[in-house]
Amino acid sequence: MGKGGSLSHSVLRKILLSYTYVAIWIFLSFTVIVYNKYILDKKMYNWPFPISLTIIHMSFCASLAFLLINVFKFVEPVSMSSHLYLSSVVPIGALYSLSLWFSNSAYIYLSVSFIQMLKALMPVAVYSIGVLLKKEPFKPNTMLDMLSISLGVAIAAYGEARFDTWGVILQLGAVSFEATRLVMIQILLTSKGITLNPITSLYYVAPCFTLNSQF
Repeated sequence: MGKGGSLSHSVLRKILLSYTYVAIWIFLSFTVIVYNKYILDKKMYNWPFPISLTIIHMSFCASLAFLLINVFKFVEPVSMSSHLYLSSVVPIGALYSLSLWFSNSAYIYLSVSFIQMLKALMPVAVYSIGVLLKKEPFKPNTMLDMLSISLGVAIAAYGEARFDTWGVILQLGAVSFEATRLVMIQILLTSKGITLNPITSLYYVAPCFTLNSQF
């Protein structure tokens, strides 16, 4: 902070840069969602193979991770045992793939807006699975908040014009797989002495960044 409480030039620059990154991420995320909907919707391009989009997604992540770690050296390689890789990284990657597959499949049956409403259940799923796996303490007040979120989503689902049971099952399955993945990442990082909140800090930790770890 400068004189009179004003922000310094360097701090202001960092703030603007952070908001720019967030804006770019929101735009790209929105573009991918709408494009996926266009490709998979029966009334649009009608491509009935959502798993192909998942394969492209995972291949891109793996390729980018390989380039960043082994070619451009932007990220230091991580050393881990084969046992840790097979018991932790592989299940996390599998859950991530299943989450993408189910989520992409839901676009065939549900509207984009409704899918986004169902994704609001993510904190509920993460907290519930964390409690079941004993990674989060059960707190009545927190669970009350989660039930409030669930009630809001249920009310939104009740008024949805394009309600499709199969699509809802697929999207809820995607939420469950993603929530389990986040809790497993928390368990993996905790075993390495790193403590993070799975609902916030871990949400965008993709398993592809560990696919090219050296043994």
